Amino acid sequence: MAVRIKSHWHDDAQQRSSEEIGGAIAFNGWRLGLDKAINLHGEDFVYRDDQQRLDVIAEYMIFQIQVVDRLAHKYLDEEGRQGVVTALALRVADYVQDNGEDLLGAGDHRGRFIETLNQRAAEYSELPFDAQGPGYAFYRHLGSEIQGLMGHAGENRWVIDQVMDVDGPQVYKQLTRIVRDLLD
Repeated sequence: MAVRIKSHWHDDAQQRSSEEIGGAIAFNGWRLGLDKAINLHGEDFVYRDDQQRLDVIAEYMIFQIQVVDRLAHKYLDEEGRQGVVTALALRVADYVQDNGEDLLGAGDHRGRFIETLNQRAAEYSELPFDAQGPGYAFYRHLGSEIQGLMGHAGENRWVIDQVMDVDGPQVYKQLTRIVRDLLD
């Protein structure tokens, strides 16, 4: 399914705050993460329940936050990069909380997401990412986390391959365009 990306400002000359930029990236990133979760189902991978589906979307979002953190170095100074990445992470946490409440009921979905994000940030920091983008291990980590969420049995046995070889690179390509359009 083609995701419609909104990555251009209506008034390019206007200065944007870190919160506005992070929010725009979060909006588009959430759409990408949701699209990839739907795509996995379309490829005959099976979700056990809504919690598992939300967790998969959250893993795609964590991957995207790590990618944005690295891509932003090209466009922003350290303070600007930190501001955008923080705003992005907080906005995504809001999406996780809102969707968690809608699907699963009351709870601290936001806190759970932030805890996982912090853990994954440390893990991703050790993985290669260069001018060409994420290295094999970067994609493998995303695939491994989603495989862990979805299980290794039956239909889900090959989900890691789908994520590493198809979905992860597609997300990276689209996210690169979004970041370039919003920050350049």
